[in-house]
Amino acid sequence: MRRIASVIRVRPEWEQRYRELHAAVPEGVLATLTAARITNYSIFLRDGLLFAYFEYLGEDWAADSARIAADPVTQEWWALTDPCQQPLDSAGPGERWVDAEEVFHLD
Repeated sequence: MRRIASVIRVRPEWEQRYRELHAAVPEGVLATLTAARITNYSIFLRDGLLFAYFEYLGEDWAADSARIAADPVTQEWWALTDPCQQPLDSAGPGERWVDAEEVFHLD
């Protein structure tokens, strides 16, 4: 199992819309995440910063994340959620959510 955490900002003027969208995530998006072996997925919000955490149970993260990105329902979902988000200054070109470094873990 691989633990993955990432961060991005929510645009203040879009925070309510972001909350509304995540109150009713489309079943197709959830099914795609599950098929990609993602579990225990949470997104937290504090002071304009979104923190996502999930566990990946697969063997090939690159292939499974590419499958998520290729899914038409997920692409439609991202078209709704992307305007709500603002990448961090440390994000590279074309990068949105950026990985967070794990500095401590307790089982």
